[in-house]
Amino acid sequence: MSEIYIEIAPTHPVDIFGLEEEKLKVIKKFFPQINIILRGTLLKATGDSVHLTDFEAKMKLILYHFERFNRLNETDISSILGPIAPKDTKEEELNVFSSDTILIGVNGRSIRALTKNQLLLVEASKTKDLVFAIGPAGSGKTYTAVALAVNALKNKEVKRIILTRPAVEAGENLGFLPGDMKEKLDPYMQPLYDALRDMIPYQKLLTYLEESTIEIAPLAFMRGRTLDHAFVILDEAQNTTENQMKMFLTRMGKNAKFIITGDITQVDLPGKQLSGLIHAQKTLKSIRDIGFIYLTAEDVVRHKLVAQIIKAYDRAKNEINV
Repeated sequence: MSEIYIEIAPTHPVDIFGLEEEKLKVIKKFFPQINIILRGTLLKATGDSVHLTDFEAKMKLILYHFERFNRLNETDISSILGPIAPKDTKEEELNVFSSDTILIGVNGRSIRALTKNQLLLVEASKTKDLVFAIGPAGSGKTYTAVALAVNALKNKEVKRIILTRPAVEAGENLGFLPGDMKEKLDPYMQPLYDALRDMIPYQKLLTYLEESTIEIAPLAFMRGRTLDHAFVILDEAQNTTENQMKMFLTRMGKNAKFIITGDITQVDLPGKQLSGLIHAQKTLKSIRDIGFIYLTAEDVVRHKLVAQIIKAYDRAKNEINV
């Protein structure tokens, strides 16, 4: 009689097996010769060594499937543990991806590029380590960038994700918000948290945040750092100053990917300060290894009225400037 232990973490057992371990009960039916017990984040299996070897190999496929697709149902279990050979199972799973799919999010939802310019952003990130994505609110630039970062982390192309924003007040006074500095800043970072929750199961996301595998911090926290082996996103970059943008860009370390997103029509900098994003756009446009992707109102994937609102404001601005 032999025994083995299989680590489930950082995936939470509830995420993969269900509240009452209903998925594990299905798995157990395929292995009547061994005894399987879940203890915290460890699966303990006891039985003949031959059966344990088979169980361990197939559990790795199940964990691989959940890691890839954030989903495990009875159909998935049957297809993995049935007569299909392990090699064929992996190839079949990989073929689920269509050309515009970036990754599979929570509950098996496909996260994909929905417009031509979003697809251009995806393609640019494959060949360039520094990409600017400039466009209006709702055009998917931040969401697409976060999806690319999560996919790179899952594929072990990078060791961590860093998401940052300048803490510039857009009509609100940061000093009057209640709480400590983190509590004051969290509302500014909320769109980044929202995107991550769509893409990573909640408990796993908490683990990533606790271990700093994923870091969400204001831009000021980047000063003096060298960001190696990281996928770094600077969001709301229109609200950086020229010096802040230069500081951020020069943080780029070995094996790093940078995506800078922003909307140059919504600059909230006080006074007549020049936006660091606008300055960088003019200063860096001649460097061939830097990508510039421009999204428009046609890329807006929110409510259909949002695209019309953006176009109306653009028309009004042009009329004023005439």
